[in-house]
Amino acid sequence: MPETASPVVTRFAPSPTGFLHIGGARTALFNWLFAKHHGGSYRLRIEDTDRKRSTSEAIDAILDGLDWLGLYWDGDVVYQSKGAGHHAALVGELLAQGKAYHCYCSPEELDAMRQAARAEGRPMRYDGRWRDRDPSEAPDDIAPVVRLKMPRDGSTVITDLVQGEVTVGNDQLDDMVLLRADGTPTYMLSVVVDDHDMGVTHVIRGDDHLTNAFRQYQLYQAFGWDVPAFAHIPLIHGPDGAKLSKRHGALGVEAYRDMGYLPEALLNYLLRLGWGHGDDEIISIAQAIGWFDLDGVGKSASRFDFTKLANLNGHYLREADGERLTALVCERMTVEDGQAPSDIAADHLRRGIDGLKVRAKTMVELVDSARVYTNQRPLLVNAKAQKILSDEAKARLAAVLPRLEGIETWNDGTIEQAVHDFAESTDEKLGNIAQPLRASVTGSNVSPGIFEVMSILGKAECIARISEQL
Repeated sequence: MPETASPVVTRFAPSPTGFLHIGGARTALFNWLFAKHHGGSYRLRIEDTDRKRSTSEAIDAILDGLDWLGLYWDGDVVYQSKGAGHHAALVGELLAQGKAYHCYCSPEELDAMRQAARAEGRPMRYDGRWRDRDPSEAPDDIAPVVRLKMPRDGSTVITDLVQGEVTVGNDQLDDMVLLRADGTPTYMLSVVVDDHDMGVTHVIRGDDHLTNAFRQYQLYQAFGWDVPAFAHIPLIHGPDGAKLSKRHGALGVEAYRDMGYLPEALLNYLLRLGWGHGDDEIISIAQAIGWFDLDGVGKSASRFDFTKLANLNGHYLREADGERLTALVCERMTVEDGQAPSDIAADHLRRGIDGLKVRAKTMVELVDSARVYTNQRPLLVNAKAQKILSDEAKARLAAVLPRLEGIETWNDGTIEQAVHDFAESTDEKLGNIAQPLRASVTGSNVSPGIFEVMSILGKAECIARISEQL
């Protein structure tokens, strides 16, 4: 898209009524990237006007999720509820200019409108009965709401930066409520005022808000304010094309962290979920900032695919720094086991992490495989390893043990040579020795190369583990 005339300001504005879900995380990412790409700022607003459903726990979950993803915002967090008085006060200007009016409809009258709309198979729209009525006719027992006088003729056109030109007939837009009967501002009013006050130039959000944009456009016009550019992103669907649900992956960001995904992998996946740059699949944050713009956002809903996410995560695990992964594995083990791995176990893990990470697609898998270096004796031997450790296999282990004890310089090369020499001298296949070694040393039937594992664990520990199984 062409360069904008004024500095770009975007915002992510979640409602704290639950976790930071995956669709919200993608919206935050697109806003963050667009602002970074254009050298602008990215703001965070917590839309906590629903005081009954908004919770401090949900706010903490949103902030924690954004922090984990690295989507840091500029400036202070804006809490919408704190501006309620300001939002309401501005409506007085619209009333004074005749652009808004008090509506004294009773609950019974509004219910009758709903029933009539339902019977006719059309959406409920307020019929404007108090739009031009003399306030002297107002009933004493009804606290009024304040409604915006929407245009009745013509149409409202929005040139959306993703959806293109979108038009709605103004006869489809009823006079929306700005202030409730108790004087509190509605969501539609607060969003427009906050976006204006925050200097937001681009409203990038899910396309489920597209219908709101037409009403908000009219409110900007009534206030005489510049209308921001709108960009409505198609929603994320499940693999079957249905609306994303928990069974598809509509979970909180913290759930993906718990499932073992790295933040950079999740960001890369969300970036490609509805945006593209040629055939590029592996895209770093630096590349994303350089490449991202709204013309790369597709108009169709994206389908969430756990298999693709896992494969992408496997790539980032392989690329990740060993010290970082070691720390992450130790953190998870501490939570799972109630105690941290010993310093010796952590050192074994640090030396063996490169051999482990190439086989894992999630941190959960990495932690599971890492226990080969952190498990303490006596080892728990899984069922498949127990099957490998037959009486015949144990006899071979007992026979090879003196060869291992005789190794003076203990490393993977000398261990492999000793086992290879033993296999040749006894006319055994190397696998018939290596597999029982793996089962006895790791307690599992799968592991990185067994000679590498034995080298890292050390001679004394390996001899002790093998002897324990005889």
